[in-house]
Amino acid sequence: MTTTPSWTVGDITVHRIDETPLPPATGPWLLLGATPGLVAEQEWLRPDFADADGTLRVDSHTFAFTVGGLRVLVDTGIGNGKERANPAWHDLKTDYLRTLTAAGFPPDSVDLVILTHLHADHVGWNTRKADGDWVPTFPRARYLTSRTEREFWAAYDMDEAREQMFQDSVFPVEEAGLLDLVDVPAEGLTVTPGLRLLPTPGHTPGHMAVELADQGATALITGDCVHHPVQLAHPAIGACVDIDPQRSEATRRALLDSLAGTDTLLLGTHFAPPTAGRVVTHDGAYRLSPASPTSPAGPREVE
Repeated sequence: MTTTPSWTVGDITVHRIDETPLPPATGPWLLLGATPGLVAEQEWLRPDFADADGTLRVDSHTFAFTVGGLRVLVDTGIGNGKERANPAWHDLKTDYLRTLTAAGFPPDSVDLVILTHLHADHVGWNTRKADGDWVPTFPRARYLTSRTEREFWAAYDMDEAREQMFQDSVFPVEEAGLLDLVDVPAEGLTVTPGLRLLPTPGHTPGHMAVELADQGATALITGDCVHHPVQLAHPAIGACVDIDPQRSEATRRALLDSLAGTDTLLLGTHFAPPTAGRVVTHDGAYRLSPASPTSPAGPREVE
């Protein structure tokens, strides 16, 4: 049986459930400011996070863990069989559910699905096709997102592609009565001991990061407040799909400043393997010191 990459945070084991690597064209489209020359200047990005020619590596995956007796997923990727305008996301056929089950999280066992925000590549496996209809993939779970996030999109003039995404991946969960909306104050919201939601707005108005803590160890799951490690070296680089670019940058800078030099393990929702690491200061900004799978979120080696 193939084992999923995982990291430990105290007694919490965080599994990376791989969906698919995204094509090389993703980086230049998503992070326009991350030019090949700029990427090449950051030698620490190679070979894990960028190719020799400066092409960024970007992935889609979910994080799965058990905390406070709850079996939790953070974001659900792109999904299979979804009609999408982006050809890299259209009508996927991946082994995601098999991988999730092999990691010990069969769909019927999941208690909570946290959606950092409501973009197509974060909500896709909310649902699966059954008898011609889109139904919740995790029927016993509560799906949780920010009230600010849901209300923003409710008032948004959606184009056809985004409307399609809501029709097949958000509305069926709402109609099943499984979606919970929460208010996330500036200091964060504790869902259960060891699991806290942090407001990280800008990419979307209600975007959240997810913090784990156990036995003095901590980890933070980025969602899309940081898409790629190159943004540690250049926090001003934003995503083309940021709703509020200035706020997104301010959020990213504050987050990285709070993590730099600490033992907190940063787990990137779109970071290519090795996916995780610790934020350290570097050349007036930051870099990621990678933590290989099975590395504990505990004391760091001296940099």
